Amino acid sequence: MASNKRTTRSGEGTRQNTFFGGAAILAVGIMVVKLIGMFYRIPLVNIIGEEGTADFNNAYNIYAVLLTISTAGLPVAVSKLVSEANALGRKNQVQKIFKLALSLFLTLGTLSFLLMFFKADMLAGMMHDEKAAAGIRALAPAVICVGCLSAFRGYTQGHANMTPTAVSQIIEALCKLVIGLALAYWLISNGAAQDVAAAGAITGVTVGTVVALAYMIVTFIRSRGGVHTLAQDTPDDAISIIKNILRIAVPITLSSSMVGIVTVIDSSLVQGQLQKVLVENPDSWKLYEGFVDFAPLTAAMEAWKRGLESGAVANAATLAAQVAQNVPSAVEVNDLVLDISRILYGNYSGALNIYNLPTSLMAAITASVIPAVSAALARHDKGGAAGVTGSALRITALLAFPMGVGLFVMGTPIIKLLFPSLTYQIAGPLLSELGIATLFVCMMLVCNSILQAHGFVNLPVMVMLLGGLLKIINNYNLVALPGVGIYGAPFGNVLCFGLCMVLDLIIISRVIRGRPSYIPIFAKPAAASALMGLGAWAVYGLASKAMMSAGILCEVDKLTAQVVDLSRAGNALASMMAILVAVVIYAIMVVLLRAISREDLKLMPKGDKIAKLLRIS
Repeated sequence: MASNKRTTRSGEGTRQNTFFGGAAILAVGIMVVKLIGMFYRIPLVNIIGEEGTADFNNAYNIYAVLLTISTAGLPVAVSKLVSEANALGRKNQVQKIFKLALSLFLTLGTLSFLLMFFKADMLAGMMHDEKAAAGIRALAPAVICVGCLSAFRGYTQGHANMTPTAVSQIIEALCKLVIGLALAYWLISNGAAQDVAAAGAITGVTVGTVVALAYMIVTFIRSRGGVHTLAQDTPDDAISIIKNILRIAVPITLSSSMVGIVTVIDSSLVQGQLQKVLVENPDSWKLYEGFVDFAPLTAAMEAWKRGLESGAVANAATLAAQVAQNVPSAVEVNDLVLDISRILYGNYSGALNIYNLPTSLMAAITASVIPAVSAALARHDKGGAAGVTGSALRITALLAFPMGVGLFVMGTPIIKLLFPSLTYQIAGPLLSELGIATLFVCMMLVCNSILQAHGFVNLPVMVMLLGGLLKIINNYNLVALPGVGIYGAPFGNVLCFGLCMVLDLIIISRVIRGRPSYIPIFAKPAAASALMGLGAWAVYGLASKAMMSAGILCEVDKLTAQVVDLSRAGNALASMMAILVAVVIYAIMVVLLRAISREDLKLMPKGDKIAKLLRIS
């Protein structure tokens, strides 16, 4: 009995190290990708401007939805089924799963390509941004490539090999950076419109997926080149495998696509409500007074209203009807309102670019949780599955809390630092609101993967549906309020993902045996993050006051000679000081509060050495 126990523990330790080793590889890859993304997005926003950013994001949102529908659940299903088959030594089963999955990916990707390419104008109209059509067409071929990429990535992840996925993502990002930026800059330099430049930037995404797919194919061929061992297992029939793939993939796809669909609906809704309130209630203009030039719109609105028939109401419906009739005064108002709504949404999109960075890092954990838990359950190792579940929740909390608090406290300085072309007075508060949502969405994503790995694939769908409906209802009402406007959009994210996280945690506590206690998981990171946020706020404030008092690295009003703000260099210095202090405070508090244990560290590469270095018992 003792011997068996030792064997079990050894096997569990190997499994856990594989899980965290894979997660670490993916995490490094994602961090590299996001670093490249910063070098892409920051200059891109500054090249194509606020309106071009809106066009870029609207096109990308359409692409993301169709991509999610055609691929989201399939790589997870492939990863889960491949890891289970590997755990049982069924090599022929593994190969058949992969071949059938690749066929499904290719078919769905092709259908999505046809829709995006030939119905781009219709899709752009749905987003209340007709100028996004060129970008949608430029992205269409990428859907096919990413579909095939997902099949290969699911296959390698099912073998607990995260390196090809990480490398292919880096290749994708590099191509996007080099080709996308080069095309956008060249087009703008040659007098192209912002929407055309946005389409040029998006072309880099498509090229990146083609090159990344070529790498994955070569890697796959090489990995199989030296394998000559004949497997003895008889694989299941094709219909049975496809049923199993769809059984897992469909609910996950519905859950994942729900996020994308809600995002598209939300984007269209926000811009539509912004345009409506701008037309119907000029009081809403006061929110952006001094940041947006309303003089042309004021003159156009007056001319349009004078031209209205007696008794006609000056509202969005009347404007739309007259635009359809090509009434000049109405067309002018419509174009100006569209441009202003693009400016406002462009600032929101810029904030979303930063908000998406922390959530993307969760992909490393979510991609590793499902095959690790699935393999443990296939071996009837419920203790091992519970160990991975608890570790995933703890690590996520340790990452999500400081990232969310950091964005909340440093929203405006970060916008000023990274996106000088944006209106930081608008984008900064938006990012601070989104910081709160960051915490919720990170926890929700990992909770979803835990439930899916344990076979509860339908529950996340229902939860996300409830959250999505709450977000849509919120944004329909809040954004249309004259005193709220665009500032109501991030609050929808907070409500949506806050509700999803709470419900997911309640479900996990009810359906999964051996789940850890939530209080120690959340209390210590929350306390450490609160102190970290206070430290960052204090350091930035003190550094800003010191520089402005001394007149160093500041902007001076030319007429009054008064110091009005920090210069970009001054903001960068104050921000770096605040972030450095925040990192130090958080690291110290994590150690002092014992927010991470030796057992947690042992699950990570070189964990024993880290524990000894930090003197964690």
